[in-house]
Amino acid sequence: MIKTLKLRKAIIAIGFGIVSLIIAQIMSDKHVTGSSYVLGLSGLLLIIGALLFLYPILFAKKVENASNGEEEVELKPISKEPTDI
Repeated sequence: MIKTLKLRKAIIAIGFGIVSLIIAQIMSDKHVTGSSYVLGLSGLLLIIGALLFLYPILFAKKVENASNGEEEVELKPISKEPTDI
């Protein structure tokens, strides 16, 4: 599902955000200057990751169901190329 919905970048951004949050906390405990910048970078990465998780939902296409006339929202699947074996 992660590959189908193109969420790999979101997971990487969240991962880097968590790692930079841990680094910022360690820097803060050791009283190293610049820990606030790393904490800001962590917040930025977490926000970007959250927005990337919302991307498939925001750009889903509406499909009319022919059987009962109701509209449904479906995510556009990635077209898979056939392989010749």
